[in-house]
Amino acid sequence: MAARVFAAVDIGASGGRVMAGLVEGAAVSLRPVHRFTNPLVETAGSLRWDFDHLHREMLRGLRRLAREWPALESIGIDTWAVDFGLLDGAGELLAPPVAYRDGRAARFVDDVHAAVPPEELFAVNGLQFLPFTTLYQLAAQRRGPLWDRAAHVVLVPDLLAYRLTGQLRTELTNASTTGLLDVRTLQWSDELLRRLDLPRRLLPDLETPGTVRGVTHALGPPVPVTTVGSHDTASAVVGVPATTDSFGYVSCGTWSLVGLELPAPVLTPDARAANFTNEIGVDGRVRFLRNVGGLWLLQECLREWNNPDLEDLLAAAAALPRGGPVIDVDDPALIAPGNMPARIAAAVRDGDGDGRVPRTPAALARCVVDSLALAYAQTLRRAADLTGRKVEVIHLVGGGSRGELLCRLTATAAGVPVVAGPVEATALGNVLVQARAYGAAPATLEDLREQLARASTLRRYEPS
Repeated sequence: MAARVFAAVDIGASGGRVMAGLVEGAAVSLRPVHRFTNPLVETAGSLRWDFDHLHREMLRGLRRLAREWPALESIGIDTWAVDFGLLDGAGELLAPPVAYRDGRAARFVDDVHAAVPPEELFAVNGLQFLPFTTLYQLAAQRRGPLWDRAAHVVLVPDLLAYRLTGQLRTELTNASTTGLLDVRTLQWSDELLRRLDLPRRLLPDLETPGTVRGVTHALGPPVPVTTVGSHDTASAVVGVPATTDSFGYVSCGTWSLVGLELPAPVLTPDARAANFTNEIGVDGRVRFLRNVGGLWLLQECLREWNNPDLEDLLAAAAALPRGGPVIDVDDPALIAPGNMPARIAAAVRDGDGDGRVPRTPAALARCVVDSLALAYAQTLRRAADLTGRKVEVIHLVGGGSRGELLCRLTATAAGVPVVAGPVEATALGNVLVQARAYGAAPATLEDLREQLARASTLRRYEPS
């Protein structure tokens, strides 16, 4: 049986990749085709994404893939959440999208909350408070010089799909991260748009994963572009190889997304107080989770240290005794780029005193990994308390699943086994949603995950 081929464009906040997804009967596998960086650039006083670079590299990878696999059936695109571009009436991008790490949006949080208090926002959108959520970024954009020329607000993966197809839509899972979606009706909230003075015409209509967005002619023969879980976490959760309902997940990359999959949102005061979010997943599932600090902390340290060998660094960190200092990985002081080792040391000093400050790269790396593992365990324990669900196993997927130390410490901190892998869960989830739309994969998420579990090489870590 010839493999059926689907292209996954998967772009995170640190870099992107184009992968060929090969589906042959019950087997699914990925072939890396093209990897590229996703640099932040400072333009006119703002941190922005180099969108033209992302578009150019995406096309380079897709063209290479189409040459190697001419039977390519479909393309799916996922990226990080919340960020967007403004298009004018002719469909031209007015400026590169501002990055969520820019910081300007945080200055307009009080303005938004004056119009809609936080408890009322949560009752509609079900989101945890993050100062860079789309609705706060839009409040900042309204004070900028481009707002009067804006005809469309388009999230980054939809912007890439628009460049390929000419079709404007907003994919549902990513729409749920904007703060402007009613998490109960799964429609744009007319109430929030009215109270925040945001015209509904700015937001393209919603579209669910598995829908054909349009056709691209950029590769030669026409190829459909199929909507997937365009928020990379939504695709990553599809790619969790769970064989039981009693699982928690950690999608660990630049950020860590830690939570449970539920059939309905949890909109209780306790959930809001705990700063949990209700984002929509594929098939209308709810991703009840918290954004937790991630590998960004380590990535920034490595950059400051001129990129030493990560494997050697983590081996040295693992050799250190237990009981070292930990920090709050969600500290807002750790969001921006630049001199991360000094900021981690300052966080330890503020919490534990100068005698506990890690003095070497290995000690700093161990502090980060210990802190992440503890945060994962605490977050999942709180999620279980808030929902009455039992977590019997934690699936840790994404880049962090490569780290034996992180997986082992998470299992011990949580007191339940950790199943590590797949590393490319996001791309696999992207491919499986496409494959299902074309009859090449099972219909239910449970069956998709069973197929993935059989096809994946996974590692299991027991708590010690």
